[in-house]
Amino acid sequence: MLDLIRIFIKVVELGSFSKAAAVLNVAPSSVARNIDNLEAHLNTTLFRRSTRQLLLTEDGERFLAKSTGLLLQADELVSEMRQVKREPEGLLRISAFESFGRQCICPILPEFLSRFPHVSVELELDNRVVDLNAENTDLGIRIGQPPDSSLHARRLLPNNTMLCASPSYLKLRGTPTHPDDLAKHNCLTLGNNRQRVSWYFHNEGKRVKVNVRGNLSSRGGTPLVEAAVHGAGIVNISEWMMRGLISEGKLVQCLPDWKASTQEGSSGEIYAVYHGMKYPNPALRAFIDFLVEKLGE
Repeated sequence: MLDLIRIFIKVVELGSFSKAAAVLNVAPSSVARNIDNLEAHLNTTLFRRSTRQLLLTEDGERFLAKSTGLLLQADELVSEMRQVKREPEGLLRISAFESFGRQCICPILPEFLSRFPHVSVELELDNRVVDLNAENTDLGIRIGQPPDSSLHARRLLPNNTMLCASPSYLKLRGTPTHPDDLAKHNCLTLGNNRQRVSWYFHNEGKRVKVNVRGNLSSRGGTPLVEAAVHGAGIVNISEWMMRGLISEGKLVQCLPDWKASTQEGSSGEIYAVYHGMKYPNPALRAFIDFLVEKLGE
């Protein structure tokens, strides 16, 4: 049936049995016979035929409108199933922001490469937003869904933040008991030092916005966390960067009763972003599934 539909659509595209036959590399009589079979199967007439032209009937117009989408879905299904059976292989170019890549991607890469020995990875850690198309990159790890509608995104994990400082800093400067106390502390901030930075807190319906200042800012979180560990100030940064340091006693959570954020409402979520093809290649799909599996643990 699908083969008959393909011939029907080709005849419509080219406007004649003979032209369709030439493209399909079959005899014109074969095309005509297939159209007859399709009409018999549907119990309707699809074309008005004359020696000069070939026109669609009303039923032919209706069938064309729906059969084109049906054929596209069938082709997509075949493509998907073929890729499912393919073993992941080839080069994956991946871009991740520096702190997440170093702490969450790099430690699990050896297991991925061992699991899929025919895949190789080229990893770039950078705090800029990479243009996947312009820079020939297969996958980007980003905070927040992409504004570019041509890209697909799969959620990896939430990006909740925590307020932390080292025991030595808190011993020297005191421990804040309310978000407003942060105005008296050296706060290590993400972004540009020339811009005003605000941190947001809420607790049982209470919301507080605090404008914070400090002597160190960075586009990436790693320098801020290292500085906080060595007593430089208070940092408000992603939980996944802090948990291990807290368990080791290098950092202490501040204001644990308040939910902290670097943006009003939320600090966003972390997504794997990739080109807008409906069925990514098996290596890319395997890596995204692997990230979801391992980060979920």
